[in-house]
Amino acid sequence: MQLEKIITLANARTRLFFLAMERSLRASGCTLPLWVIPYDAERFDLPKNAQWWEVPELNDWIQRQNLHPFLKKYQCFTTHAYQFVDTDVIFLRNPQTILAPYAGFITCCGHWHNVEATCTSQSLSLLKNISTTWQKQSFNAGQFACESILYTAENLKAKALSLSPTCVPAAKPYFSDQPALNLLVACTKIKVTNLTLSEPFLESSWAGDYPGEDFERYWKHPEKMPYLIHWAGKKMDPSVPISRLFFQYLTQAEKESYLAQYMPPSVSLFTRMYKSLRVAKNAFKDSFFAPL
Repeated sequence: MQLEKIITLANARTRLFFLAMERSLRASGCTLPLWVIPYDAERFDLPKNAQWWEVPELNDWIQRQNLHPFLKKYQCFTTHAYQFVDTDVIFLRNPQTILAPYAGFITCCGHWHNVEATCTSQSLSLLKNISTTWQKQSFNAGQFACESILYTAENLKAKALSLSPTCVPAAKPYFSDQPALNLLVACTKIKVTNLTLSEPFLESSWAGDYPGEDFERYWKHPEKMPYLIHWAGKKMDPSVPISRLFFQYLTQAEKESYLAQYMPPSVSLFTRMYKSLRVAKNAFKDSFFAPL
């Protein structure tokens, strides 16, 4: 795949995540343009080589259907040669280089062993009808790449409506994008390659799989290192070592702004107290069951 652009979804509230992601992308050597889908009307000034990107026909339709803004990711399927990432991503290696040998639809995540988050009761039956090994096709809606246009805007609207309620949910479930995108991709029959399930069998890209100080030990063979890390529901917490990969791309003022916004002192104090109690509890349990 010859990448032509990186796409993300952002607004003013996710600006700090965006800045770290964009800086890590440039640090990896990637100079591709960055297309930013506006999550809502709250925009911010974008850096050089980045632009806001909307598909008005789809955007208007999403608003009329009262869908969650996460489903604005649908417009990725109307373009080609892109890598999409949520803003809570840090690039470790240049996606242009990593994805060059591959074709079709590419992901690098572990949702093949956590498929309940990628489908609904409706889509599960449809996915099983497509393949007996449908789990291998599952992917996280926060990071994927594709070389082809999968739908026109008009075709996408029609297909999504035919796959309601998974792709056009009546309510606004927070993770509605994940089963919806998985089902729409599966229906195209495009080849899905997960780089954790095929050569080069990369290690996990989810930050939650690296809780310890020695998280880099999984990457002692450089070819096994994921090319991005996605927090995907985990907070960038300064007490968690892998979060250094995020904070290194923020200025001191930006770090302080992040901590004030996402980890206020009361929450941090509670977290520290909880961890202290848990350590004490485990120490007691270990001593109680220790052999005499």
